[in-house]
Amino acid sequence: MNSKGIKHMSIIMDGNGRWAELRGEPRSMGHIAGIKSVKQAIEASIVNNVEYLSLYAFSEENWSRPQEEVDKLMSLMLSSIGKEREELNNQGIRFRVLGNRSRLSLELNNAIDDLMQFTEDNTKLHLIIMLSYSGKWDILQAAKALAQDYKLNKISEEEFNQISLSSFEDYLVTRDVPDPDIILRTASEQRLSNYFLWQASYSELIFIDTLWPDFTKEDYDKALKIFSKRERRFGKV
Repeated sequence: MNSKGIKHMSIIMDGNGRWAELRGEPRSMGHIAGIKSVKQAIEASIVNNVEYLSLYAFSEENWSRPQEEVDKLMSLMLSSIGKEREELNNQGIRFRVLGNRSRLSLELNNAIDDLMQFTEDNTKLHLIIMLSYSGKWDILQAAKALAQDYKLNKISEEEFNQISLSSFEDYLVTRDVPDPDIILRTASEQRLSNYFLWQASYSELIFIDTLWPDFTKEDYDKALKIFSKRERRFGKV
């Protein structure tokens, strides 16, 4: 952990569509332009010794967007995995995707699995792409998994009755990821949009006006400075 006490930075990457529309371009061009901002966030995380960087790339609700935009987003994810494979590994980055992956194509799931396995021993930075994810879905799937374990007698009635907050967290897709210290959202919107509803209980929320394709390491550093001035009590005096 760095001197600012930040272990996990999470970013809601918002504003790609608006960035493109302001330039009279299709929304997909905003998503393409946003790739360089992902690289900026990665570099800033490494420089600041942040161990975990999670990026909210695509929500469960985003599946309701026009099919053409969804298809281009998934195609962009697939091509990016191929292009960045060696670079991520050379930088010592462990790549992961968390979310409802049952909705992804077989081709994309295979590419994700391959890159996750290829980088699984890296420790410089844990890069986590939240794809087809939502906070409500995560809590619901955790509850279902817990109920299934009880039904199959994998946990006893006594263990079930003694389920704690920490033991329930073991069923979330983020079970081995620390809760985010900062949740940063770009493009001036000030809401979580169904993101990390359980995990954000004591995260510091920071909202900036910058559209995601314009995001730089300087924006990242500004967020760290804002965080450094806040006092985190975690419910205590």
